[in-house]
Amino acid sequence: MSDRTLWETLWDLDPNCLFVVNPQMEIKVINPAFTALFQAPATEVIGKNAALFFDDMSDFQIAWEQEITITREKSFARYGTYLRLVIFPLKQEELIACIMVNLTQEHEHDLQVTRLKEELLTNVNQVIDKQMSIAQQIAGLLGETTAEAKISLLKIRNMLDED
Repeated sequence: MSDRTLWETLWDLDPNCLFVVNPQMEIKVINPAFTALFQAPATEVIGKNAALFFDDMSDFQIAWEQEITITREKSFARYGTYLRLVIFPLKQEELIACIMVNLTQEHEHDLQVTRLKEELLTNVNQVIDKQMSIAQQIAGLLGETTAEAKISLLKIRNMLDED
């Protein structure tokens, strides 16, 4: 197996979305995971501006101009996905590459856990409020009974003292 065939096989089988653009943000290469996620065949993607698929291309521009790798997590509402993007320049080839890891399931799980925690906190606060209300009612009843008993006992004591 030649190196080129090996790399092509790895490229094709990688579950992460992989794509490469030039500095003008024209898409040069994509892998099958990209076409599956964005539901667009390679023939409709190659040669197009990446801005058709991404709302914000500033990270790509920064990676190119500053020659740095940028890692970001972003929500793509129109595709219903949450992705980690790793964007890095390939200066010698005059290209910018991007690896996109689909974190949608993990992100939705985290959101669900957060919602459950918020719901649990709300329920706990309601139970505490109800318990405090009941405790205040009981204390009020006990306070009235104690006050009435004290008054009666003081009256009896005063009557006995008078005799």
